[in-house]
Amino acid sequence: MVTLSDVLSNAKKLLSANNVDNSDFEAVCMFEKAFGVKYRSNQYESIRNSEPDESASEAFCEMLRRRIDGEPLQYILGEWEFFGLPFYVGKGVLIPRQDTETLVELVIDKFNDRKNLNVVDLCSGSGCIGITIDKNLSCDSVSCLELSKQALSYLSRNIELNDSAAMVYEKDVLSENTASEFTELDLIVCNPPYLTKSDMENLQPEVSFEPQMALFGGDDGLDFYRDITRLWKNSLKSGGMLVFEIGMGQENDVSQILIQHGFENVRFIKDYCGVYRVVYGYKAED
Repeated sequence: MVTLSDVLSNAKKLLSANNVDNSDFEAVCMFEKAFGVKYRSNQYESIRNSEPDESASEAFCEMLRRRIDGEPLQYILGEWEFFGLPFYVGKGVLIPRQDTETLVELVIDKFNDRKNLNVVDLCSGSGCIGITIDKNLSCDSVSCLELSKQALSYLSRNIELNDSAAMVYEKDVLSENTASEFTELDLIVCNPPYLTKSDMENLQPEVSFEPQMALFGGDDGLDFYRDITRLWKNSLKSGGMLVFEIGMGQENDVSQILIQHGFENVRFIKDYCGVYRVVYGYKAED
C-alpha cells in the first residue's frame, strides 16, 4: 500500500529530479494544500502511514505537474505571506516578495510615531504594500491605485481578507489627471515595473508567468521612475516622502531622478541580501 508518507517522499524526489529549487520545501507546501494537513503536526503523524485520499492525490499530482512546467509555487497555492499577512495571488498579479518587505520596514520606521497619515500606493498589484502599511500605521487614508483588471480583483479580495480600510482605485498612475486627484499626501509608495528590455529577454521561467505590465519598465527600466516622480511630486505635502522599490543597480539613476525634481535627503537602502532595493526622498519644505 502506498501511504501518505510515500506520496510526499516521492514528490520531493520528483521535484528534485526536475531541478526545482527548494524541492523539499515546495513539495511540503503543495502537500499541505492538497491534503489539508500540516506536515509538522500531530494530525500528520497519526495518518502518515494511511492510504491517501484519491481526489486529494489527484489534486496534488496536478500541482506537481504545474510546478514542473515552471508555474510559480505561489500561483499554485493561490496564497502567499507578506510581512506576516496572507495575500491571494494568481495569474495576472505580481507575487509579493521578501525583497519588498525592506520598503515596508523603512516606512514603518519613519512614520511609526505619526498619526492620521494620508498614503497612496501606486502600481499596487496585490496590495501587499498598501495593506501592510494600513495595518501597521495610524492612517487616515490609504489609496491603492492599479490599472490591471486582473490585479484589481486580487487587490479587492486582499483588502477584505486582511480587514483593511484601504481603498481601491482603478487608475492609470502615469496620468496627470490621476495625480491631480490626490493632494496633501504624507507618503507615496511604489513598486513600479523596473525590468529593462534585456531583463525581459532573459527572465527566469517562473517570472515569465507573471504579468509583463507589472515587470517591464522601458528599455532602461526607468520609465516609471521618471514619470511618477514628475507627475506625483506636487501631490505630496511639504516634507512628504516618496519611496520606490528599485531593481539591482538602479540606485544611482533613481536617486538622481529624485534629486533632479527637487527632492531632499535622498537615500537608498539594502535588502536582506545586501542589494540596494529602496530609494526614498522628501519633498522640499516650502
